[in-house]
Amino acid sequence: MILRDLKQLGAYVAVLAVGEASRARACEGNADVVASSLEDLPEVDGYVVAVPTAQHAAFLRQLVPSGKPVFCEKPFTSSAAEAKAIAQLAGDRIFIMDKWRYHGGVLALAALARSGELGPVLGLKTTRLGWGNPHADVSADWILLPHDLSIAIEILGDLPEPAAAWAETSAEGLVALSGVLGLKDRSQPWMQFEIGVRSPSHRRTIELRCRDGIASLSDAYDAHVAVQRTSSCLSDGPVPGTELRSVDTAMPLLRELTAFLDYLCHRGPPPKSSAAEGLMVVERIASLRALAGLPE
Repeated sequence: MILRDLKQLGAYVAVLAVGEASRARACEGNADVVASSLEDLPEVDGYVVAVPTAQHAAFLRQLVPSGKPVFCEKPFTSSAAEAKAIAQLAGDRIFIMDKWRYHGGVLALAALARSGELGPVLGLKTTRLGWGNPHADVSADWILLPHDLSIAIEILGDLPEPAAAWAETSAEGLVALSGVLGLKDRSQPWMQFEIGVRSPSHRRTIELRCRDGIASLSDAYDAHVAVQRTSSCLSDGPVPGTELRSVDTAMPLLRELTAFLDYLCHRGPPPKSSAAEGLMVVERIASLRALAGLPE
């Protein structure tokens, strides 16, 4: 999909394809060049790293000497120490592909949070459930949780410190993780999340909870956010109606790749999710894993 969208945007794309399957996909996607090593790639303006998470650090270290901007799929790495080292080495040139920060519904919730329309923000609740983890190189929390933590950065403007976490495991490994961030500073918003890979139903929900109301996105492909005012919930009055507000439904992946290309062409600012923010996400996941008693 990354190659498809880059070509749709008119980019010249050279692909490093290791193995026959990846070479075939690159050719089917009309890549301009298909190379078998970094040395065979032509001169380019920037790089996109789209490899398994366990390989992120190795590829980033190979690309750093080029001096070119790099857009890396989330998470930054699955090692806080490795992410910190790479951020210190080239943090001004590495950005993380957190596509949910470009999602129309998330942007609408962020605007509501900043506006104060529903009163002060109390917290954020997210749910990300489904069946199975197709990524054999890392456990499900490294695949799912970066989405929700990046959503919190976009809506809350920051990422609270982890306060508690609990995990569900099977003989095959992690199947679910829930937790709370915040609470140590009661004046700041908290975040509560649940991720899992043994739910027969696919669920993606985001709930912004404010003093005077709740705004929510009930599915990744919803064309609206639902707003309900709750300031009278303790009275005997009727339940207030829900207001549906339309959101931009442009595909987030296309929007973030557009932002990266605009940056490379000096038409726009750097893309969202800097290396520092990517590092913060990795550190939060490592802390949550420790709180849940999971191995490093």
